[in-house]
Amino acid sequence: MKQNKNNRNNRDNNRDNNRAAKTHHNERVVILGASDKPERYSYQALILLKEYGHNPIPVHPNLRSIAEINCFASLDEVRSHFLGAITPMPIDTITVYVNPSISSNMVQSIAELRPKRVIINPGTENPLLKQGLQEAGIEVIEACTLVLLKTGQY
Repeated sequence: MKQNKNNRNNRDNNRDNNRAAKTHHNERVVILGASDKPERYSYQALILLKEYGHNPIPVHPNLRSIAEINCFASLDEVRSHFLGAITPMPIDTITVYVNPSISSNMVQSIAELRPKRVIINPGTENPLLKQGLQEAGIEVIEACTLVLLKTGQY
């Protein structure tokens, strides 16, 4: 009985190690449209990004923190904090969870952060945002952050 429990624990540990090995670690990931509601995909992404060893940076205009992680009110605050530091800390990825009526006005703010890529999650597709970011030389991926993480494609 004890051996079965140890085998199961080893399998679980190996699965977790394999899952973590497939992703880029310690990326700074801005979650645009973060939520403090556990049923929301943006909240689930924040938790999963943290579990996978990334540094999630939630952005929401009315929240101070989400899951004990400090929240920024705007992309301008993110830029000031991370790029305006004595030693600038680049943003690797921005994952979008806001609707097109909001994101259409954010092309310049996103481009100023100079992320390596932007992930546009299902339901947030916006041709104007995609085109503007691509014209700024930013890789745009239309995919689900949760699926990318869980399948080792992140």
